[in-house]
Amino acid sequence: MLFGFIVLIVALIFSVAAYYGGFKKIDLSIDVQGGELLIFKSKTGDYKNSGKVMDEIYESLIKDFDITSYKGFGTYYDNPREVKRELLRYDAGCIIGKQDSSTIIKLKERFEVAECPKKRYLIAEFPYKGKISVIMGVIKVYPAITKYLSNQGLPLNGSVMEIYDIPCKKIIYRKELN
Repeated sequence: MLFGFIVLIVALIFSVAAYYGGFKKIDLSIDVQGGELLIFKSKTGDYKNSGKVMDEIYESLIKDFDITSYKGFGTYYDNPREVKRELLRYDAGCIIGKQDSSTIIKLKERFEVAECPKKRYLIAEFPYKGKISVIMGVIKVYPAITKYLSNQGLPLNGSVMEIYDIPCKKIIYRKELN
């Protein structure tokens, strides 16, 4: 009876890990990307709060500006293994389509507005099937990025942008290359 229960639990864990991308091979490439219009807030503190910031901005864009966004993002500047949680720096918000100048002026009254720099990034993609995918992505993608950079003799510092592309059901990781 106990053995059957243990087998069931292990099978459940493996199933959840498989569904959320736990066994997905991480493919990395270098590509020129960027150019998106970012609506965000800069914050300091635990990275786990970035989702709340994205949600607040998403809701405000719909309610206050009649703008619908299907992509959220977080840009993370510090390594949480090296910087205290309360001192971590990040930007969190939404990616929107091009807007007219009067809308941009109104958005700037409430949020930070910038165009994502168009340049070379180290890119990885991971399936998005819910919040657990975000955790699995952190566990799988960041070590792959670190290993790739180390093997190529590239600097490990620099920000990482995570783009949550809801319609395409994927998370795009962009590691800034210095």
